[in-house]
Amino acid sequence: MSSQATQDPIIVTAQDLPLHCPGPNAPRWSLHPRVFLDVTKTGEVSCPYCGTQYKLKEGEKVHGH
Repeated sequence: MSSQATQDPIIVTAQDLPLHCPGPNAPRWSLHPRVFLDVTKTGEVSCPYCGTQYKLKEGEKVHGH
């Protein structure tokens, strides 16, 4: 299990969508192939590569395209 999986989730807003991991501020040593994550269905999602957890900000309104 990665150490990231035991940390608090990263809170994201509608402005952060489409959500992908690794994010733009990830350190070079932690990079893996970019994967897009759908946080809108359940409000939470984990990266299948590194285990980073993302959570949609409570009360955030996501508008469709």
